[in-house]
Amino acid sequence: MKSKLLLTAAMTLLLSACVIAPPNRPYYREPVLVAPPPPRVEYGGPPPASGYVWISGYWGWAGGRHEWVPGHWEAPRHGHHWVPHHWEQEGDHWRLHEGHWE
Repeated sequence: MKSKLLLTAAMTLLLSACVIAPPNRPYYREPVLVAPPPPRVEYGGPPPASGYVWISGYWGWAGGRHEWVPGHWEAPRHGHHWVPHHWEQEGDHWRLHEGHWE
């Protein structure tokens, strides 16, 4: 009984540490000739803790098409601010500039 309880507690702890994140795809390696659609309106609900920052979703590029990557809450980084993902037209193609903390 005690070992079953310990196993359940360990599994609960392990699963609570799981994070689902979009795959890190090399969007920038393939020339994108199609402008991204307008951003989607998202509601992420209340922050998980005070001070958390909402990182907006964005259109990525995968498999020859634009693919929505949903937004998420992230813990703030002291002394930094979030620079969002954005697309920029460069000649006849579009380039995704990854979001980052600055």
